[in-house]
Amino acid sequence: MGKIRFDDQVVVITGAGSGIGRAYAHAFASRGARVVVNDLGGNRDGTGEARGAADTVVAELAQYGGGAVANYDSVATVSGGERIIATAEDHFGRVDVLVNNAGVLRDKSLLKMTEEDWELVVNVHLKGAFCVTRPAFALMKKNGYGRIINTTSGSGLYGNFGQAAYMAAKMGVVGLMHSVVAEGSKHNILCNAISPVAASRMTDDVMPAEILEKLKPEFITPLVLFLASQVNRETGMIFNCAAGWFSRTAICCAPGLCIGDAKREITPEEIHDNWMAITSLDDAVPLDSVVDSFRFMTSLF
Repeated sequence: MGKIRFDDQVVVITGAGSGIGRAYAHAFASRGARVVVNDLGGNRDGTGEARGAADTVVAELAQYGGGAVANYDSVATVSGGERIIATAEDHFGRVDVLVNNAGVLRDKSLLKMTEEDWELVVNVHLKGAFCVTRPAFALMKKNGYGRIINTTSGSGLYGNFGQAAYMAAKMGVVGLMHSVVAEGSKHNILCNAISPVAASRMTDDVMPAEILEKLKPEFITPLVLFLASQVNRETGMIFNCAAGWFSRTAICCAPGLCIGDAKREITPEEIHDNWMAITSLDDAVPLDSVVDSFRFMTSLF
């Protein structure tokens, strides 16, 4: 196949002032895209604001000649999300690709987490993805084309200690992806989620330096560029990616066991007696929608 390019396409990247987001911006711009570099310029914990981060990246992208513009709005409000997308529309007339990348961390154990910590993390990761996706989706629907990449996390998918808000938000992002898939596919709007592990301000003090050296953000960009391209036809998938490792992960449903006839009472003792069959993941498969799960209950109807 020919080289994947984004000539005449407009890409919006949230949290693009550093780390993975900055790497995305360079990768898209180097392949012809016009890029909206969104970054509030805050610290990892969500405090502070500094426009310099987005401005610096925009200046760096000038070398590619495709055009880039900075945006400093927070993703965590509806008005902020609308202004981010309006920046793309006002400067470039459209939005073809949205990468929901912005994030903050306030890691605390469940009993130490405050309401303020919870709301900040959930607002940036989950509400933020909604606030930017909604106006982007409207433009994409109008144009009959769009690619959206959400950022989930292995912490949410598989579990971790001391990240209750972060994990809940990152699983919520997967649910949002499914909504975009259900409503966007007929308009050629595809949405996938990635679970990246890369050296960034989110991880620079939680991993040894020798490991961070191998977790370059640039190792994440090939998957994102492919998913964002016209070549891609996949939607509703979740991918792990780190240091050149790429893997699909999925929420699966197993056949399980139908007890009774949907008329008689079922007892907790029957659950106990059939626990192995109920919990077995033999023959588990990913489903395309909640309706697909009904096929496992056909013997009852």
